[in-house]
Amino acid sequence: MIVVTGATGNVGSALVRQLVEAGERVTALSRRAPAAGQLPPGVRHIAADLAEPSAVRPALEGAEALFLLVAGEHPEQLLDEAKAAGVRRVVLVSSQGVGTRPESYEHAARFEAAVAASGLEWTVLRSGGLASNAYAWVESVRAHRTAAAPFGDVGLPFVDPDDVAAVAAITLREPDRHGATYILTGPAPTTPRERAAAIADAIGEPVRFEEQTREEAHAQLSAFVPAPVAEGTLAILGAPTPEEQRVSPDVPRVLGRPAHPFAAWAQRNAGAFR
Repeated sequence: MIVVTGATGNVGSALVRQLVEAGERVTALSRRAPAAGQLPPGVRHIAADLAEPSAVRPALEGAEALFLLVAGEHPEQLLDEAKAAGVRRVVLVSSQGVGTRPESYEHAARFEAAVAASGLEWTVLRSGGLASNAYAWVESVRAHRTAAAPFGDVGLPFVDPDDVAAVAAITLREPDRHGATYILTGPAPTTPRERAAAIADAIGEPVRFEEQTREEAHAQLSAFVPAPVAEGTLAILGAPTPEEQRVSPDVPRVLGRPAHPFAAWAQRNAGAFR
């Protein structure tokens, strides 16, 4: 049995679906109950917060593998609970920023260090920016056919959450992935302006791109993430390093197929923007 934390999120829900399609037994864990039809039939759901490691214990009983988010402040305790329950393998979804901007991603780095020291079989997935970040535009695209972002002409290889989930599904089930750290990106850099255009193509209507100032974007981000993460995110978006703009070979290497482009994600999720 495999436990998926963050099971109602963009990566987690895709991972649950892919594991069930592969014939695995799955326990889905999230802070809130899933919406009707969000999880496949037969999947057990447990509501628990990773900030309280002891609350996760019931979900872990009988599990062999754990898909873990960077959430809460007690990675060592979470991993101790996993070991006590008999979990043998953990796959952590982390951030590419741990490698490129460690000063801004200390929280994720702590989780990576705890996983590596846990005594479990482990794999780390350092994800680049997710294509699903474009959901931030849903309201403005629906209401006004506009999409606002800073640094409109700076390109980054955003990764499809389904590809992150697909890599996780393989690494959760294959023991020869122990000790590996994969960098997950899309197949090509795209700019915010180009991503807005891809959404316009997907819904069949014009979408006007509006460039934000850095200050406007910082105020928006700071409502959802800690200040260091907001700063690190804006640094990546506005002045990415060559490594952050590089297309990683890890998604096609693990999956045996090309990574999905942003346009494919937009077409698949066009209904959200209509």
